Amino acid sequence: MATKIQKMKDKGDVKGLIKALRDGQMDVRRKAAQALGELGDDRAVGPLIEALKGWGWYLRWEALMALGKIGEPAVESLIKALKDENKYVRGDAAATLGEIGDGKAVEPLIRALNDKKQYVRWGAVVALGGIGDGRAVEPLIRALRDRAWEIRREAAELLGEVGDERAIEPLIRALNDKKQCVRSWSVVALGEIQKRLWKR
Repeated sequence: MATKIQKMKDKGDVKGLIKALRDGQMDVRRKAAQALGELGDDRAVGPLIEALKGWGWYLRWEALMALGKIGEPAVESLIKALKDENKYVRGDAAATLGEIGDGKAVEPLIRALNDKKQYVRWGAVVALGGIGDGRAVEPLIRALRDRAWEIRREAAELLGEVGDERAIEPLIRALNDKKQCVRSWSVVALGEIQKRLWKR
């Protein structure tokens, strides 16, 4: 079947590959997702997002990689997926939007920071840091107060990468965080921001 998937890919048989996403064999679904990503056809976006709902983590990852390769044509569908009832679909959609880096996703990702599920908030924080849009600075600063320490740590690291001086005071306050890793990354972030200010 792997040879058949390769033949479909070589022919550009998007419909056949989409059908293979529902095959009973895991390896076939995985290779079909890979092939669809490499072809980059926007007809695959809906089926790949739908496939996220029923797959295990490894296969979901293949679908996400494919959506990331498709890029801009997948953005609107991924933004809609931020409202999916499945937390993994929402979180994965957020992370993939960060990989694509389209500015249209910034406002929806900021709203996703209010999601009840930590997995989704984490994906949104990572995505906002990856996009690097100035609109994300204040939301990332607010994420320094998230109830999950993993998100606070990620926000501190990303604020250092963004390098905006608006983050200085909040990062100084984060030096009192109860989690050592948050404090450590706040120190690193402050150092990164300071380096940028010296280069001006």
